[in-house]
Amino acid sequence: MLSTSKRTDIKKGAHKAVFEQEALYQIIDESLVAHVAIQEAHGPVVIPMLAWRVGDFVYIHGANNSRLLRKLRQEVQTCLTFTLFDGWVLARSAFNHSAHYRSAVVFGQFEVIEDSAEKDQVLNHFVEQIAPGRTQEIRLSNSKELAATTVLRMPLNEASVKISNKDVSDDPADQDLPVWAGFIPYRTVVGPLKATAGLHEAIPTPDYRAAYGKRWES
Repeated sequence: MLSTSKRTDIKKGAHKAVFEQEALYQIIDESLVAHVAIQEAHGPVVIPMLAWRVGDFVYIHGANNSRLLRKLRQEVQTCLTFTLFDGWVLARSAFNHSAHYRSAVVFGQFEVIEDSAEKDQVLNHFVEQIAPGRTQEIRLSNSKELAATTVLRMPLNEASVKISNKDVSDDPADQDLPVWAGFIPYRTVVGPLKATAGLHEAIPTPDYRAAYGKRWES
């Protein structure tokens, strides 16, 4: 179960709150992008970052000179949001139109991965999440590349999850209106692979479907 705190207490739409840890993991794993908030001298800034999960930690990475990573290296408090949009709910009245979505908000502070071997390991884990088996085929990062990269991690011990997946909710007075009502699904489709220009024709096309399940399009 997700732990609760004043920051994770959901007040608006509390009936949409979900407390299973696995729901948080699934949202992070599928979304791939975290919007990360920092406080700058001129005001708050939210920056989208590629993010991945290993166990109970979420990771981000980037160049050493990134202003976001330089700020987060100071172990300041931050907030990450993840959102998956699943479709539109069309009601018989304008007011009752809504959406299906899954979202997560994570609070805490990042810590720096200093050890080069550990940094290499978690970066390779990210590559494997994107394309299973790829680290066995490619040139892995060298010491210069690892030294130029900052990797940060945050424990997933303070988070909230909301899931909206209800059917149309019309007022009783609108039930008999001669208007179509229902759901417009919105799906992310992955694939098929597109080879880069100049790739040798003898190189076979790899199979990464295992990472994407039903979202993969052949």
